[in-house]
Amino acid sequence: MFMASLNSSNHDQQEEDPGTDLQYNHQIIPEPSREGFISAVSNATHMRQLLTRCAELISRSDFSAAHRLVSILSGNSSPYGDSVERLVHQFAKALSLRLKNCCYAAAAAATTTTSAASASIIMASTPTTAAATALSNDRNNVDMTEPEEHLQSCYLSLNQITPFVRFSHLTANQAILEAIDEGQKAIHILDFDIMNGLQWPPLMQALAERSYPPPMLRITATGHDLNILHKTGDRLLKFAQSLGLRFQFHPLLLFGNSNDVPAFPPALALLPEEALAVNCVLYLHRLLRDDSRGLRLFLHKIKALNPKVVTIAEREANHNHPLFMQRFVEALDHYTAVFDSLEATLPPNSRERVTVEQVWFGREIMDIVAAEGNNRRERHERYESWEVMLRSSGFSNVPLSPFALSQAKLLLRLHYPSEGYQLQIRNDSLFLGWRNRALFSVSSWQ
Repeated sequence: MFMASLNSSNHDQQEEDPGTDLQYNHQIIPEPSREGFISAVSNATHMRQLLTRCAELISRSDFSAAHRLVSILSGNSSPYGDSVERLVHQFAKALSLRLKNCCYAAAAAATTTTSAASASIIMASTPTTAAATALSNDRNNVDMTEPEEHLQSCYLSLNQITPFVRFSHLTANQAILEAIDEGQKAIHILDFDIMNGLQWPPLMQALAERSYPPPMLRITATGHDLNILHKTGDRLLKFAQSLGLRFQFHPLLLFGNSNDVPAFPPALALLPEEALAVNCVLYLHRLLRDDSRGLRLFLHKIKALNPKVVTIAEREANHNHPLFMQRFVEALDHYTAVFDSLEATLPPNSRERVTVEQVWFGREIMDIVAAEGNNRRERHERYESWEVMLRSSGFSNVPLSPFALSQAKLLLRLHYPSEGYQLQIRNDSLFLGWRNRALFSVSSWQ
Protein backbone atom coordinates (compact mmCIF):
# COMPACT_ATOMS: atom_id res chain seq x y z
CA MET A 1 0.00 0.00 0.00
CA PHE A 2 3.02 2.25 0.43
CA MET A 3 4.90 1.18 -2.69
CA ALA A 4 4.25 4.47 -4.50
CA SER A 5 5.13 6.55 -1.47
CA LEU A 6 8.54 4.93 -1.07
CA ASN A 7 9.87 6.69 -4.14
CA SER A 8 8.39 10.03 -3.09
CA SER A 9 9.17 9.91 0.62
CA ASN A 10 12.24 12.14 0.32
CA HIS A 11 10.24 14.67 -1.69
CA ASP A 12 7.44 14.65 0.89
CA GLN A 13 9.90 15.30 3.66
CA GLN A 14 11.46 18.21 1.78
CA GLU A 15 8.05 19.84 1.39
CA GLU A 16 7.45 19.56 5.11
CA ASP A 17 10.72 21.14 6.15
CA PRO A 18 12.83 23.35 3.87
CA GLY A 19 15.90 22.40 5.89
CA THR A 20 15.80 18.81 4.65
CA ASP A 21 16.42 19.31 0.95
CA LEU A 22 19.88 17.74 0.99
CA GLN A 23 20.33 14.67 -1.17
CA TYR A 24 22.29 11.70 0.11
CA ASN A 25 24.12 9.35 -2.21
CA HIS A 26 24.52 6.13 -0.28
CA GLN A 27 27.48 4.21 -1.48
CA ILE A 28 29.15 0.91 -0.81
CA ILE A 29 32.64 1.62 0.47
CA PRO A 30 35.20 -0.64 -1.25
CA GLU A 31 36.39 -3.56 0.84
CA PRO A 32 40.00 -3.24 2.09
CA SER A 33 42.72 -5.65 1.09
CA ARG A 34 43.12 -8.87 3.07
CA GLU A 35 46.08 -7.44 4.97
CA GLY A 36 44.24 -4.20 5.65
CA PHE A 37 41.16 -6.11 6.78
CA ILE A 38 43.16 -8.23 9.24
CA SER A 39 44.87 -5.10 10.59
CA ALA A 40 41.52 -3.31 11.00
CA VAL A 41 39.98 -6.28 12.83
CA SER A 42 43.03 -6.51 15.10
CA ASN A 43 42.81 -2.81 15.93
CA ALA A 44 39.06 -3.01 16.56
CA THR A 45 39.55 -5.96 18.90
CA HIS A 46 42.32 -4.17 20.78
CA MET A 47 40.29 -0.98 21.23
CA ARG A 48 37.29 -2.98 22.39
CA GLN A 49 39.47 -4.66 25.00
CA LEU A 50 40.75 -1.30 26.22
CA LEU A 51 37.23 0.12 26.49
CA THR A 52 36.05 -2.92 28.42
CA ARG A 53 39.12 -2.77 30.67
CA CYS A 54 38.46 0.89 31.40
CA ALA A 55 34.84 0.17 32.31
CA GLU A 56 36.00 -2.62 34.65
CA LEU A 57 38.48 -0.30 36.37
CA ILE A 58 35.73 2.25 37.02
CA SER A 59 33.47 -0.50 38.35
CA ARG A 60 36.20 -1.52 40.79
CA SER A 61 36.76 2.13 41.83
CA ASP A 62 40.33 2.09 40.53
CA PHE A 63 39.89 5.66 39.39
CA SER A 64 43.55 6.53 38.89
CA ALA A 65 44.16 3.65 36.47
CA ALA A 66 40.84 4.35 34.74
CA HIS A 67 41.78 8.00 34.28
CA ARG A 68 45.05 7.03 32.59
CA LEU A 69 43.28 4.61 30.28
CA VAL A 70 40.59 7.16 29.37
CA SER A 71 43.38 9.53 28.35
CA ILE A 72 44.92 6.85 26.14
CA LEU A 73 41.56 6.05 24.53
CA SER A 74 40.78 9.70 23.94
CA GLY A 75 44.18 10.26 22.36
CA ASN A 76 43.70 7.34 19.97
CA SER A 77 40.23 8.17 18.74
CA SER A 78 38.56 10.82 16.63
CA PRO A 79 35.01 11.78 15.62
CA TYR A 80 36.29 12.01 12.02
CA GLY A 81 38.22 8.73 11.68
CA ASP A 82 37.03 5.29 10.70
CA SER A 83 34.10 3.60 12.45
CA VAL A 84 36.33 2.20 15.20
CA GLU A 85 37.87 5.58 16.01
CA ARG A 86 34.46 7.26 16.03
CA LEU A 87 32.96 4.58 18.26
CA VAL A 88 35.89 4.74 20.68
CA HIS A 89 35.60 8.53 20.75
CA GLN A 90 31.96 8.38 21.89
CA PHE A 91 32.51 5.63 24.47
CA ALA A 92 35.65 7.34 25.82
CA LYS A 93 33.64 10.53 26.38
CA ALA A 94 30.93 8.56 28.17
CA LEU A 95 33.45 6.69 30.33
CA SER A 96 35.13 9.98 31.19
CA LEU A 97 31.85 11.40 32.45
CA ARG A 98 31.09 8.26 34.43
CA LEU A 99 34.58 8.44 35.95
CA LYS A 100 33.99 12.05 37.00
CA ASN A 101 30.67 11.19 38.57
CA CYS A 102 32.20 8.27 40.47
CA CYS A 103 35.08 10.43 41.72
CA TYR A 104 32.70 13.07 43.04
CA ALA A 105 30.47 10.45 44.63
CA ALA A 106 33.48 8.88 46.36
CA ALA A 107 34.70 12.27 47.58
CA ALA A 108 31.22 13.19 48.86
CA ALA A 109 30.87 9.87 50.66
CA ALA A 110 34.29 10.31 52.22
CA THR A 111 33.39 13.80 53.43
CA THR A 112 30.10 12.82 55.03
CA THR A 113 30.73 9.33 56.39
CA THR A 114 34.42 8.99 57.18
CA SER A 115 37.09 10.84 59.06
CA ALA A 116 39.41 13.26 57.35
CA ALA A 117 42.12 10.60 57.28
CA SER A 118 39.83 8.13 55.53
CA ALA A 119 38.78 10.80 53.08
CA SER A 120 42.39 11.42 52.07
CA ILE A 121 42.85 7.70 51.39
CA ILE A 122 39.87 7.66 49.03
CA MET A 123 40.97 10.81 47.26
CA ALA A 124 44.41 9.30 46.79
CA SER A 125 42.87 6.68 44.52
CA THR A 126 41.28 9.35 42.30
CA PRO A 127 43.20 11.28 39.60
CA THR A 128 45.93 13.66 40.68
CA THR A 129 45.00 16.96 42.30
CA ALA A 130 45.55 18.83 39.05
CA ALA A 131 43.45 16.33 37.15
CA ALA A 132 40.72 16.45 39.77
CA THR A 133 40.69 20.24 39.55
CA ALA A 134 40.35 20.03 35.79
CA LEU A 135 37.50 17.55 36.17
CA SER A 136 35.81 19.87 38.62
CA ASN A 137 36.10 22.79 36.22
CA ASP A 138 34.67 20.70 33.37
CA ARG A 139 31.83 19.14 35.30
CA ASN A 140 29.44 22.06 35.01
CA ASN A 141 30.07 22.17 31.25
CA VAL A 142 28.83 18.61 30.74
CA ASP A 143 25.24 18.53 29.49
CA MET A 144 23.67 15.19 28.63
CA THR A 145 20.68 16.89 27.03
CA GLU A 146 20.36 18.68 23.71
CA PRO A 147 18.08 21.59 22.78
CA GLU A 148 14.82 20.21 21.38
CA GLU A 149 15.25 21.98 18.03
CA HIS A 150 18.78 20.54 17.68
CA LEU A 151 17.46 17.03 18.30
CA GLN A 152 14.64 17.56 15.82
CA SER A 153 17.13 18.61 13.15
CA CYS A 154 19.37 15.64 13.93
CA TYR A 155 16.33 13.36 13.73
CA LEU A 156 15.75 14.49 10.15
CA SER A 157 19.34 13.54 9.27
CA LEU A 158 18.96 10.20 11.06
CA ASN A 159 15.82 9.54 9.03
CA GLN A 160 17.62 10.16 5.74
CA ILE A 161 21.02 8.53 6.20
CA THR A 162 19.90 5.39 8.06
CA PRO A 163 16.95 3.06 7.42
CA PHE A 164 16.11 2.58 11.09
CA VAL A 165 13.46 5.29 11.54
CA ARG A 166 11.86 4.90 8.13
CA PHE A 167 11.73 1.12 8.54
CA SER A 168 9.93 1.59 11.87
CA HIS A 169 7.48 4.14 10.43
CA LEU A 170 6.75 2.18 7.27
CA THR A 171 6.12 -1.11 9.09
CA ALA A 172 4.00 0.50 11.82
CA ASN A 173 1.91 2.31 9.21
CA GLN A 174 1.24 -0.91 7.35
CA ALA A 175 0.13 -2.58 10.59
CA ILE A 176 -2.28 0.30 11.24
CA LEU A 177 -3.74 0.11 7.72
CA GLU A 178 -4.27 -3.62 7.97
CA ALA A 179 -5.88 -3.39 11.43
CA ILE A 180 -8.45 -0.75 10.42
CA ASP A 181 -11.21 -1.62 7.96
CA GLU A 182 -11.29 0.25 4.65
CA GLY A 183 -14.85 1.34 5.34
CA GLN A 184 -13.93 2.98 8.65
CA LYS A 185 -15.36 6.51 8.67
CA ALA A 186 -13.05 8.02 11.32
CA ILE A 187 -9.59 7.15 12.64
CA HIS A 188 -7.87 8.50 15.75
CA ILE A 189 -4.11 7.98 16.15
CA LEU A 190 -2.47 8.53 19.52
CA ASP A 191 1.22 9.07 18.73
CA PHE A 192 3.68 9.14 21.62
CA ASP A 193 6.58 11.50 20.80
CA ILE A 194 5.68 12.50 17.25
CA MET A 195 8.99 14.33 16.66
CA ASN A 196 8.72 15.96 13.18
CA GLY A 197 5.65 13.97 12.19
CA LEU A 198 7.55 12.26 9.36
CA GLN A 199 5.67 9.01 9.89
CA TRP A 200 2.24 10.26 8.91
CA PRO A 201 2.26 11.75 5.34
CA PRO A 202 2.64 8.27 3.72
CA LEU A 203 -0.23 6.92 5.86
CA MET A 204 -2.40 9.94 5.05
CA GLN A 205 -1.73 9.42 1.36
CA ALA A 206 -2.64 5.73 1.61
CA LEU A 207 -5.88 6.56 3.43
CA ALA A 208 -6.81 9.15 0.83
CA GLU A 209 -6.24 6.67 -2.00
CA ARG A 210 -7.82 3.49 -0.69
CA SER A 211 -11.43 4.66 -0.16
CA TYR A 212 -13.76 7.46 -1.21
CA PRO A 213 -14.66 9.52 0.60
CA PRO A 214 -11.54 9.08 2.75
CA PRO A 215 -11.99 8.77 6.51
CA MET A 216 -11.70 11.60 8.99
CA LEU A 217 -8.26 11.45 10.63
CA ARG A 218 -7.40 12.80 14.08
CA ILE A 219 -3.90 12.67 15.54
CA THR A 220 -3.21 13.32 19.22
CA ALA A 221 0.56 13.77 19.45
CA THR A 222 2.88 14.10 22.44
CA GLY A 223 6.13 16.06 22.60
CA HIS A 224 8.33 18.24 24.81
CA ASP A 225 8.06 21.55 22.93
CA LEU A 226 4.62 23.07 22.29
CA ASN A 227 5.93 25.34 19.53
CA ILE A 228 7.39 22.39 17.62
CA LEU A 229 4.17 20.42 18.13
CA HIS A 230 2.12 23.25 16.62
CA LYS A 231 4.49 23.52 13.64
CA THR A 232 4.23 19.77 13.11
CA GLY A 233 0.43 19.97 13.25
CA ASP A 234 0.37 22.84 10.75
CA ARG A 235 2.53 20.91 8.26
CA LEU A 236 0.35 17.81 8.57
CA LEU A 237 -2.81 19.91 8.16
CA LYS A 238 -1.51 21.47 4.94
CA PHE A 239 -0.57 18.04 3.62
CA ALA A 240 -4.01 16.64 4.53
CA GLN A 241 -5.70 19.55 2.74
CA SER A 242 -3.67 18.85 -0.40
CA LEU A 243 -5.09 15.31 -0.34
CA GLY A 244 -8.66 16.33 0.42
CA LEU A 245 -8.41 14.51 3.75
CA ARG A 246 -10.38 15.79 6.75
CA PHE A 247 -7.88 16.20 9.56
CA GLN A 248 -7.54 17.37 13.17
CA PHE A 249 -4.40 17.64 15.29
CA HIS A 250 -4.26 17.75 19.10
CA PRO A 251 -0.88 18.50 20.75
CA LEU A 252 -0.15 16.98 24.16
CA LEU A 253 2.84 18.49 25.98
CA LEU A 254 5.08 16.23 28.05
CA PHE A 255 6.87 18.36 30.61
CA GLY A 256 10.65 18.25 30.78
CA ASN A 257 12.50 15.00 30.14
CA SER A 258 10.56 13.06 32.72
CA ASN A 259 9.72 9.45 31.98
CA ASP A 260 6.63 9.64 34.16
CA VAL A 261 3.46 8.09 32.78
CA PRO A 262 1.81 10.83 30.67
CA ALA A 263 -1.66 12.11 31.49
CA PHE A 264 -4.37 11.17 29.02
CA PRO A 265 -6.23 14.29 27.77
CA PRO A 266 -9.99 14.68 27.17
CA ALA A 267 -9.32 14.76 23.41
CA LEU A 268 -8.74 11.01 23.66
CA ALA A 269 -12.45 10.42 24.10
CA LEU A 270 -13.43 8.44 21.01
CA LEU A 271 -16.04 9.91 18.71
CA PRO A 272 -18.82 7.78 17.20
CA GLU A 273 -17.55 5.37 14.53
CA GLU A 274 -13.94 6.27 15.33
CA ALA A 275 -11.22 3.60 15.48
CA LEU A 276 -8.21 4.17 17.73
CA ALA A 277 -4.61 3.27 16.87
CA VAL A 278 -1.80 3.81 19.41
CA ASN A 279 1.69 4.38 18.04
CA CYS A 280 4.79 3.91 20.23
CA VAL A 281 7.87 4.24 18.01
CA LEU A 282 11.06 4.28 20.12
CA TYR A 283 9.05 5.41 23.14
CA LEU A 284 8.18 2.64 25.61
CA HIS A 285 11.75 2.23 26.91
CA ARG A 286 11.58 5.76 28.34
CA LEU A 287 8.87 4.66 30.77
CA LEU A 288 11.13 2.05 32.36
CA ARG A 289 13.01 2.76 35.54
CA ASP A 290 14.61 0.36 37.97
CA ASP A 291 11.27 -1.43 37.91
CA SER A 292 8.48 -1.68 35.33
CA ARG A 293 5.57 -0.35 37.39
CA GLY A 294 5.26 2.90 35.43
CA LEU A 295 5.31 1.07 32.11
CA ARG A 296 2.73 -1.47 33.26
CA LEU A 297 0.43 1.33 34.43
CA PHE A 298 0.81 2.97 31.02
CA LEU A 299 0.00 -0.28 29.21
CA HIS A 300 -3.09 -0.86 31.35
CA LYS A 301 -4.31 2.66 30.51
CA ILE A 302 -3.76 1.99 26.81
CA LYS A 303 -5.56 -1.35 27.05
CA ALA A 304 -8.54 0.35 28.71
CA LEU A 305 -8.92 2.56 25.61
CA ASN A 306 -9.61 -0.60 23.57
CA PRO A 307 -7.49 0.37 20.53
CA LYS A 308 -7.77 -1.50 17.25
CA VAL A 309 -3.99 -1.77 17.16
CA VAL A 310 -0.90 -0.76 19.14
CA THR A 311 2.30 -0.45 17.09
CA ILE A 312 5.64 -0.72 18.87
CA ALA A 313 9.15 -0.13 17.54
CA GLU A 314 12.15 -0.52 19.82
CA ARG A 315 15.89 -1.08 19.84
CA GLU A 316 16.86 -4.73 19.88
CA ALA A 317 19.28 -4.45 22.78
CA ASN A 318 19.34 -4.87 26.55
CA HIS A 319 20.54 -1.49 27.81
CA ASN A 320 18.43 -1.75 30.96
CA HIS A 321 20.48 -4.33 32.82
CA PRO A 322 20.97 -3.35 36.48
CA LEU A 323 24.68 -4.25 36.35
CA PHE A 324 26.81 -1.61 34.67
CA MET A 325 29.27 -4.00 33.00
CA GLN A 326 26.47 -6.04 31.42
CA ARG A 327 24.93 -2.83 30.13
CA PHE A 328 28.26 -1.57 28.86
CA VAL A 329 29.17 -4.70 26.88
CA GLU A 330 25.67 -4.85 25.37
CA ALA A 331 25.91 -1.20 24.32
CA LEU A 332 29.36 -1.74 22.85
CA ASP A 333 28.08 -4.61 20.71
CA HIS A 334 24.97 -2.71 19.59
CA TYR A 335 26.67 0.55 18.62
CA THR A 336 29.59 -1.24 16.99
CA ALA A 337 27.08 -2.66 14.50
CA VAL A 338 25.39 0.75 14.08
CA PHE A 339 28.68 2.58 13.44
CA ASP A 340 29.83 -0.19 11.07
CA SER A 341 26.64 0.24 9.04
CA LEU A 342 27.29 3.98 8.72
CA GLU A 343 30.90 3.31 7.69
CA ALA A 344 29.78 0.94 4.93
CA THR A 345 27.10 3.18 3.43
CA LEU A 346 28.29 6.78 3.91
CA PRO A 347 31.47 8.66 2.99
CA PRO A 348 33.76 9.67 5.86
CA ASN A 349 33.34 13.38 5.10
CA SER A 350 29.54 13.29 5.46
CA ARG A 351 28.57 16.09 7.85
CA GLU A 352 25.22 14.45 8.49
CA ARG A 353 26.97 11.22 9.51
CA VAL A 354 29.16 13.08 12.00
CA THR A 355 26.15 14.91 13.43
CA VAL A 356 24.10 11.73 13.84
CA GLU A 357 27.01 9.87 15.42
CA GLN A 358 27.86 12.65 17.86
CA VAL A 359 24.45 14.12 18.70
CA TRP A 360 21.98 11.26 18.35
CA PHE A 361 23.94 8.09 19.01
CA GLY A 362 26.51 9.90 21.15
CA ARG A 363 23.75 11.17 23.43
CA GLU A 364 22.36 7.64 23.77
CA ILE A 365 25.79 6.17 24.55
CA MET A 366 26.41 8.90 27.12
CA ASP A 367 23.12 8.10 28.82
CA ILE A 368 23.60 4.32 28.87
CA VAL A 369 27.19 4.46 30.10
CA ALA A 370 27.34 7.53 32.36
CA ALA A 371 23.86 7.91 33.87
CA GLU A 372 22.44 5.98 36.80
CA GLY A 373 19.13 5.70 38.62
CA ASN A 374 16.20 7.77 37.45
CA ASN A 375 18.54 9.94 35.35
CA ARG A 376 19.03 7.04 32.92
CA ARG A 377 16.45 7.23 30.10
CA GLU A 378 17.76 5.00 27.29
CA ARG A 379 16.56 1.73 28.85
CA HIS A 380 16.23 -0.36 25.72
CA GLU A 381 15.01 -3.94 26.06
CA ARG A 382 14.89 -6.87 23.67
CA TYR A 383 11.67 -7.98 22.00
CA GLU A 384 11.22 -10.90 24.38
CA SER A 385 11.02 -8.53 27.37
CA TRP A 386 8.41 -6.36 25.66
CA GLU A 387 6.44 -9.46 24.75
CA VAL A 388 6.26 -10.57 28.38
CA MET A 389 5.15 -7.15 29.61
CA LEU A 390 2.57 -6.69 26.85
CA ARG A 391 1.03 -10.14 27.26
CA SER A 392 0.84 -9.70 31.04
CA SER A 393 -1.07 -6.45 30.40
CA GLY A 394 -3.67 -8.24 28.29
CA PHE A 395 -2.31 -7.66 24.78
CA SER A 396 -1.93 -10.28 22.09
CA ASN A 397 0.47 -10.16 19.16
CA VAL A 398 -0.95 -9.38 15.71
CA PRO A 399 1.23 -11.00 13.00
CA LEU A 400 2.80 -8.60 10.54
CA SER A 401 1.91 -9.44 6.95
CA PRO A 402 4.25 -10.65 4.19
CA PHE A 403 3.48 -7.35 2.45
CA ALA A 404 5.10 -5.47 5.35
CA LEU A 405 8.27 -7.51 4.76
CA SER A 406 8.12 -6.80 1.01
CA GLN A 407 7.84 -3.07 1.66
CA ALA A 408 10.79 -3.09 4.04
CA LYS A 409 12.88 -4.95 1.44
CA LEU A 410 11.94 -2.37 -1.19
CA LEU A 411 12.83 0.48 1.17
CA LEU A 412 16.32 -0.93 1.67
CA ARG A 413 16.82 -1.66 -2.02
CA LEU A 414 15.74 1.81 -3.16
CA HIS A 415 17.28 4.02 -0.50
CA TYR A 416 19.88 2.05 1.52
CA PRO A 417 21.49 -0.40 -0.93
CA SER A 418 23.84 -2.52 1.12
CA GLU A 419 24.04 -6.27 1.60
CA GLY A 420 24.82 -5.62 5.25
CA TYR A 421 21.24 -4.70 6.18
CA GLN A 422 19.17 -7.79 6.93
CA LEU A 423 15.45 -8.32 7.58
CA GLN A 424 13.92 -11.16 9.51
CA ILE A 425 10.41 -12.14 10.58
CA ARG A 426 10.45 -13.70 14.02
CA ASN A 427 7.64 -14.16 16.54
CA ASP A 428 5.26 -12.58 14.00
CA SER A 429 7.33 -9.36 14.21
CA LEU A 430 9.83 -7.74 11.87
CA PHE A 431 13.49 -7.19 12.72
CA LEU A 432 16.08 -5.01 10.97
CA GLY A 433 19.74 -5.65 11.62
CA TRP A 434 23.26 -5.20 10.36
CA ARG A 435 25.14 -8.34 9.34
CA ASN A 436 24.06 -10.95 11.89
CA ARG A 437 22.95 -8.60 14.67
CA ALA A 438 19.34 -7.44 15.00
CA LEU A 439 19.17 -3.71 15.83
CA PHE A 440 15.47 -2.74 15.67
CA SER A 441 12.15 -4.56 15.96
CA VAL A 442 8.59 -3.58 15.02
CA SER A 443 5.55 -5.42 16.34
CA SER A 444 1.78 -5.04 16.33
CA TRP A 445 -0.55 -5.71 19.28
CA GLN A 446 -4.23 -5.76 20.11
